[in-house]
Amino acid sequence: MKIAFIGLGNMGAPMALNLARAGHQVMGFDTAARPDGLTMADSAAAAAAGADVVITMLPNGQILRAVADQVIPAMRPGAILCDCSTVDVDSARAVADQARAAGLGALDAPVSGGIGGAQAGTLTFMVGGPDEAFATVAPLFDIMGQKAVHCGDAGAGQAAKICNNMILGVTMIATCEAFALADKLGLDRQKMFDVVSTSSGYSWSMNAYCPAPGVGPKSPADNDYKPGFAAELMLKDLNLSQAAAASAGADTPMGALARQLYDRFVEQEGGRGRDFSAMLPRFVEKNG
Repeated sequence: MKIAFIGLGNMGAPMALNLARAGHQVMGFDTAARPDGLTMADSAAAAAAGADVVITMLPNGQILRAVADQVIPAMRPGAILCDCSTVDVDSARAVADQARAAGLGALDAPVSGGIGGAQAGTLTFMVGGPDEAFATVAPLFDIMGQKAVHCGDAGAGQAAKICNNMILGVTMIATCEAFALADKLGLDRQKMFDVVSTSSGYSWSMNAYCPAPGVGPKSPADNDYKPGFAAELMLKDLNLSQAAAASAGADTPMGALARQLYDRFVEQEGGRGRDFSAMLPRFVEKNG
């Protein structure tokens, strides 16, 4: 399959490389990154010309809309625009409408799994868009990830990602709070993990991505909180969740509080450039 891949940062580059290694013809474009192993185009439109599928992995909805304006006129009729960025639902739906009006297929397919999942090809895709477009791109999802869930019509993938990451942000804060409280109560962290990971406190934040160094499976906490998923990216997703909640009239007080805490952590407490699980030393250092 002939694929254009636009946006070759920490996530996009390994995803594109996995597709190329699987035998697909991949043409890349990025305004800054030039990863080894990929053929690069001079522009997003040049990359998209003649492609069967154009995949984008971009920072936000504003940039997605700008890139869509460039690539949609260059795409051949019947090709599919598959956006793997995490953006607001309104932008995802607007780009899908624009693509459909041009005779193209369109999918919003944000991912979960972080940089490690992109490198290993174990991402989870949450996909919105028509059945036919999903069926066409499904073999590519199988190369880049371990699971792709077709969530519904345009925007449904972004809605699923936003809801998932709101849960993640809230549960990571609760996990970090609990470890900090355990420290102050004199409870050994390993004993804390042994109890919680096999009882009603079980969560992905505890069992798979434990924020306490030396406890549980290896995680960024064991690498001085070098980001697998940066705190500022969690803040971005929590901002998206609260914008979506306001638009939908949903009451999300825990999501709102998590957004406030990550905003303070990133902007005022040195959290920028650290993993989102570095909330643990933040709570340890704070006194009640």
